[in-house]
Amino acid sequence: MTDLSSMEAIRAACRELPEGDRNAARAAAGRQNMLTKPPGSLGRLEDLAVFLAEWQGRERPALDRVDILVFAGAHGVVAQGVSAYPAEVTAQMVANFAAGGAAINQLAKVAGARLNVTSLEVDKPTGDFTRKPAMPEAEFLDAVRKGYRAVPQDTHLVCLGEMGIGNTTSAAAMAAALFGGTGADWVGRGTGVDDAGLRRKAEAVDAALALHRAALADPLSALRLVGGRELAAMFGAALAARRNRIPVLLDGFVSTAAVAPLGRLHPEGLSHARAAHVSAEAAHGKLLSALGLKPLLDLGMRLGEGSGAAVAISILRAAVACHNGMATFAEAGVSSA
Repeated sequence: MTDLSSMEAIRAACRELPEGDRNAARAAAGRQNMLTKPPGSLGRLEDLAVFLAEWQGRERPALDRVDILVFAGAHGVVAQGVSAYPAEVTAQMVANFAAGGAAINQLAKVAGARLNVTSLEVDKPTGDFTRKPAMPEAEFLDAVRKGYRAVPQDTHLVCLGEMGIGNTTSAAAMAAALFGGTGADWVGRGTGVDDAGLRRKAEAVDAALALHRAALADPLSALRLVGGRELAAMFGAALAARRNRIPVLLDGFVSTAAVAPLGRLHPEGLSHARAAHVSAEAAHGKLLSALGLKPLLDLGMRLGEGSGAAVAISILRAAVACHNGMATFAEAGVSSA
C-alpha cells in the first residue's frame, strides 16, 4: 500500500501519480472513428468511452464491476446552527442505508452497482472548525487511509458519495480555502436552511477562514482543519483510484470539495475523474468550473449519498455499449465517408 503515514507522505503520493494508458485511449478513439456513425455524432458518449479505455488500459472498456462508495461522518460545526436537521440524522441514515431504505440503495440496484457504506465514528462529531481544527493530524490520516483501503482492486469504476449533517458547510469552507472568497460566495441551503440559517453558514465559514488562515494555503491542511472524516476518506479513495488507474465518478458539492486538494496538489490530479452532475447546491457549478470539470447531468439533485453519480452510471454504460457493440463500417458492409 502507498505510504500514507504522514502529511508529507500523502503529499509525495499526490506528486507521483500514474498517467492513463495513452495507447489504449488512441486505440479507442480510432475504433470510434470506424463505427457505423458520423464521427462525433454520439457526442460525449464517445469521449466517455475513450476516457474509460484510457484509465482501464484497454481499447474496449468494461463496466462489469462498478462500486459506489459512501462515507459518513459527523460534524461539530452543526453546533453553529448550519443545518435544518439535527446531528443524529447522520447515524440514523447510516442505519437506513444498511436496511436498504435510502435513495442510494434503489439507485445502486438500478445501476447494477455494488454499494459500500463506511461509517467514520458518526457518534463522535469532528471539532467545531470555527473554534479549533476539525481533526487532529492522526485522526485525519486515519480517515484518509480508511478511504484509500475502501477502493476494491477488482472494480472497473468507483463512484464517490457521502452522508454527514453539516458537511455542505465544510465543503464551502474547503472551496473558500482553496479558491478564495468569503463564506457568502460558497454556501448554499444544503439540507434546506432558511435565510437565517444561510447567514449562519456563511458566518461559520468566515470564522473558520479567519481562525485557520495561516495554514489554509496547503490543500491537505485545509482538508484537515475545515473538512470532515468523510471528506478525508473520499480524498483517500480518489487517491487510491488514481494510483491504481481506476476511473472515478464524483457526486455532488461535498464529494467535489473533498477531492479538490488532489487537483491542487497535482495539475492533472483529477484527470481520472468525471463529474456525474451539477447539483442544486448553489456553488457546485462554480467549484466544478474551478477544477475544470464538466458535469454529465443537471437534474436539480442535492441529496448526496452518491445519488447523482449512481444515475450517471447509466450514461457510462450507454457509452460502453455503443463503443463495444456497434459494428464498424467494414463489418457492416456500410460505405464510409
